[in-house]
Order: sequence, then C-alpha cells, then structure tokens
Amino acid sequence: MDRPPKSWSIHTRSEIIAKYEVMERVGSGAYADVYRGRRLSDGLIVALKEIHDYQSAVREMDALQLLQGSPNVVVLHECFWRDDEDAVLVLEFLRADLATVIADAAKANQPLPTPELKRWIIQILSGIHACHRLMVLHRDLKPSNLLISEHGLLKIADFGQARILTEPGIDASNNHEEYSRVFNDIDNKGTSDGDMEDKEEGKELDCFTSCVGTRWFRAPELLYGSRDYGLEVDLWSLGCIFAELLTLQPLFPGTSDIDQLSRIIGVLGNLDESAWVGCSKLPDYGIISFSKVENPAGLEACLPNRSPDEVALVKRLVCYDPAKRATAMELLHDKYFTEEPLPVPVSELPVPLSRKGKDDDSSGGWDHFDEMDSDSDFDQFGPLNITRTRTGFSIQFP
Repeated sequence: MDRPPKSWSIHTRSEIIAKYEVMERVGSGAYADVYRGRRLSDGLIVALKEIHDYQSAVREMDALQLLQGSPNVVVLHECFWRDDEDAVLVLEFLRADLATVIADAAKANQPLPTPELKRWIIQILSGIHACHRLMVLHRDLKPSNLLISEHGLLKIADFGQARILTEPGIDASNNHEEYSRVFNDIDNKGTSDGDMEDKEEGKELDCFTSCVGTRWFRAPELLYGSRDYGLEVDLWSLGCIFAELLTLQPLFPGTSDIDQLSRIIGVLGNLDESAWVGCSKLPDYGIISFSKVENPAGLEACLPNRSPDEVALVKRLVCYDPAKRATAMELLHDKYFTEEPLPVPVSELPVPLSRKGKDDDSSGGWDHFDEMDSDSDFDQFGPLNITRTRTGFSIQFP
C-alpha cells in the first residue's frame, strides 16, 4: 500500500500536476520514489522519479541529457526542480528488466537460447558504447538497471551514480549553454554528503569514491579502495552480467566486501604484481590479505557447458588489470556475434510482463522501480526548452 501523500510530495507540486496525472507509486527506496504517470497533453504513460538526494539528481540529469538520442539508454522527457523540493525526472516507462529475464529462465530451469542471449548482449554493449563514447561512467551496472521495453529494446537506466569524465557538453548537442548555466547555479548552493568524493579539506580532487556500485558487480580495484579509476570499472560489471546471462546465477555473490574479494581470488587466483602490475599501490592492498590460492577454479569452472567463445567473451572483461579489459566496441566486433546461431531480431525477444523485484545486494539506483512499457522513438531532439517557474524551473527534452 502506498504511503499517504506528504505535504511536500510530488502530489502537491503544482507545476507537475498541471502537466501530468500522478498515478500509483511503483517503486521506492532510500534515494527515490517512482510513480507511474500520464502526460495530460497526449496520454503518454511515463515514470515520474522523485529523487531525494541532491547529488544523485544532478548526476542523473546531467548524464541523461548528454546521452539524448542513444537508442539503448532510457529517455529523459523532462525534469522539474524547485528551490525547496526534490528533483522530479520524467522518464519513459519501461515494463521489465534483465534481472526478470534471468529470474524467469532460472525458474524454468532453461538456459537462454543462444540467439536471444546474443541479442541481449549486443544491446547492452551498444548502450555502454554510447555512454563510454561520451565519457559517461555509469558505476552501477547490474541486471535490474537494464530495462526492457514491451518491444524487446534494452535500455540502460539509473545514472544516479554516474560521472562524466570530461566537461559536460563535450561531443554532445550544441544546445547546452543554458542547461549548463542552470546546473551551475544549482551546484553553487553547496554539496551533499554524497559529493565528498569531489571535495576534501576544501580542495579539489581528481579522484572518485570507491564506495559505488552494487557489490556483486564491483571491480576489484574498487573493493581495494581505489579512487583513481575510469571506464574500466563498468567493463568488469559487464563481464559479471554476461556470466549471469550464461549461467542464470551471479558470478561472484559476495556477502561482504571481503567475501566478494575472496570469491574473486578463488576464481581468478592471487592478485599480485604478476597478475596486475601496480596493484600493490591500491589503497587497501596492504590492509586486506588472503591466504595464497594454489589452484584457482578459473572462469571455465564458473561457466560449465558454455562454448569456448562465450567463456572467452567473459574473460576479456573479468580480469584484474583494467587496461586489459576489452572495450564495448571491441566486443561488438567479436566473431561470437557473427557466427551461427545468429542473434534474433529485437522484436523476437520474449519480454516479461513486469519486473519481479530487485536483485540481491541492490544498493538503490532506480530504487526498485517496476518500470513497464514505453513507446518512445529516437528522432532528432530539438533545443532544450527551459521554463522558469515561480520557485524553480522545468527542463523539457522534446
């Protein structure tokens, strides 16, 4: 049962209810509440995501605005911000996610057919390539953040932990001046606790926090406390997701950060300079130690009954040295996708009716949003439409 509306909730936001009918709440978490809504002008069903964390809201809006027009990234239609209220993002409403695809297959005890598997992976890689091409680091990739439309189109969502590794607006559309100015105004208000990765003792840092992402998909460098990392942490997460698609079970289901590292080392072997030159410089390398593993299991043992090409695909991502992880574009050119059986068309992918719930060890993100269907297209996006309201502003992405 939904909680009764609060005086400061989305239900009383005049600028929102003037344009959208706010329907039932479909997801809730520590950082956001998500509602199904209907746009009054044309009846389009949307997701209204009310974000309670300032920094998450800024990051998600920034990343999604930069990624406009990417077919495998969730569409941001509009956003609202008031001086004394949470940000509200108007997003396309997607009915399912990859976690549910995996769960349904596991329940039926039926591995995903290879042609379907290939199409899911291609779509994930295409979405990540779009992000990384624009230097958007997601930092929380997992099956429940890979949403699926009723037509089988997979889209990356939940950019609340994302960082843009270049200045916002580079390589993007040419209509960002007003957008950047508005968000610079917001930034000048101050920072939240979540922004401590950016400022420390009053000085700027060129490093991030290691406390990001969901444990099962977190790269070893993060588990060892690195704050100097890049796009490669997303690539490790991709490898874990692909392994789960292949086996219908999480690759490294750790119960704590130490247990997570222990499981990784038990499979890949000892993390030392021979495996990754420079690993001993990781902040917590000298603090966290494990008994020497004489006979690591190897990824082959974790991927039984899978083809050598499939094992090789995971190996290109799940490796200690970040520099050796294959990029999304490199993997899209892998022979695995051009050999029989070929990937099915997107329209032939079976899509669950709805999401069944969060994946284990979930840290938030869409905050268990049960997204359903969307009918968006990806024609040319026009200039930003920024409207000042009495207490804030609305940014519309036509």
